[in-house]
Amino acid sequence: MRVEIWSDIACPWCYIGKARFEKGLAGFAHRDEVEVVHRSFELDPAYPKGDTAQVIDMLAQKYGRTREEAQAMEANVAANAQSEGLGYLTEGRDHGNTFDIHRLLHLAKDRGRQDELLSLAYRANFAEERSVFDGDVLVELAVEAGLDGEEASAVLADPQAYAAEVRADEREASELGANAVPFFVFDRRYGISGGQPAEVFAQALEQAWKDRPLTVIGGDAAACDADGACEVPQNGSGS
Repeated sequence: MRVEIWSDIACPWCYIGKARFEKGLAGFAHRDEVEVVHRSFELDPAYPKGDTAQVIDMLAQKYGRTREEAQAMEANVAANAQSEGLGYLTEGRDHGNTFDIHRLLHLAKDRGRQDELLSLAYRANFAEERSVFDGDVLVELAVEAGLDGEEASAVLADPQAYAAEVRADEREASELGANAVPFFVFDRRYGISGGQPAEVFAQALEQAWKDRPLTVIGGDAAACDADGACEVPQNGSGS
């Protein structure tokens, strides 16, 4: 079975959703026969490359909120992350263009280290004071994930390297009707939208194993949409 996950490193619900999916997968009897592939989805592709802004400032401006309201939004997401055992900084994080990160993740996929790099990038972005929008940091993360530093640097230096692969993932997301992330597709038969609880992923794995047709569920779950909006449900559950 293949599970494809469309996500963006800037999406907190993708970070949380990955952890929840992995918990669901851990209890799946056929987990050793599941191939997980991470696909690219940019939440803010028009954001100027090289520019960054503090996340709190970005949220306040984007949603027309005060800084205090933006901080409360982040605190709610942080509570969801912490409930999954994840670190989460509500202050001091950067927001920027994620295209280079996606290109590097495609290199990591070719080298069999994609999940390792994605996990490190999520942790650096959400739990550590390391800006994933800095090329030197990205190379450091690539090396930590087991990639060759010189090869990673060469990919980042060439704007065309893996650009077509990123765009192809994004076209596929559109064709599948994915307008928010995280978006999980099981063997192109069964889909889940949003950062659902681990139990939902466990059920989806069982149903997909039985070869049921593709059905998208959880459309109102916590997710980041194509405009970069990351909604927090009223109950703060992320489901």
